[in-house]
Amino acid sequence: MSDMSYHRPASVVEAARLAAGDADARILAGGQSILPSMRLGLLTPAALIDLAAISELQGIRGDGRTLTIGAMTTHAAVAASKEVLAKIPALARLAHGIGDAQVRNRGTIGGSVANSDPAADYPAAVLGLNATLRTSARTIAADGFFTGLFETALKPGELIVAIDFPLPAKAGYAKFPQPASRFALVGVFVAQTANGVRVAVTGAGSHAFRVKALEDALSRSCTPQACEGIRIAADALNTDIHGNAEYRAHLIPVLAKRAVQNMLG
Repeated sequence: MSDMSYHRPASVVEAARLAAGDADARILAGGQSILPSMRLGLLTPAALIDLAAISELQGIRGDGRTLTIGAMTTHAAVAASKEVLAKIPALARLAHGIGDAQVRNRGTIGGSVANSDPAADYPAAVLGLNATLRTSARTIAADGFFTGLFETALKPGELIVAIDFPLPAKAGYAKFPQPASRFALVGVFVAQTANGVRVAVTGAGSHAFRVKALEDALSRSCTPQACEGIRIAADALNTDIHGNAEYRAHLIPVLAKRAVQNMLG
């Protein structure tokens, strides 16, 4: 087993300095992705930078327009938050559907979003709600954040500090979960925002993406029926042992319809 350094910084500034100073170091948030990768020998970092002691990365707060969630806030905390339940209930329900109780109590929203797993739930909410990601260096709009398979707009040494979610008029989420992992084979988040209806999909492609055809249809009539008859091209979608690209293309409008039903109650 190779030698590995372990750091437990007390501030974002210190964590960013450590990350910038070692290209082979990896950030440890909830550990739900990095630790399994290490156990399988897929990842051998020279150092781990553990964010657990940084208090400024914790917590949920809101005002009349925005809900801000610290990057190290766990899925369980998001799911149980009275503020999230009151202001964006779809986000609380999404968090409650992630993994199992152990995963929800260890995994963090910042770690999930930064990892950009193609089947993770949070990316659909970040994109669907038009969130802004605040990092140790700048702010990044959701539309420019997810760039590819496990790839984001984050630069080396840059950490997510918090995510600002504008409060939607209404929002809903629906997913078809893989039975063992609860990851989304396909998940669709629909939100009525100040700038119109947004529809974001996870699980179907290399990373979370928006679907203009569904957004246009729901902008004309924000009803479940508006999703019927919308055809999604399968060309760029995922095929794996759980389902091929054509199956995922079929699921997108089906789950969009369910998300709208959830949104409308």
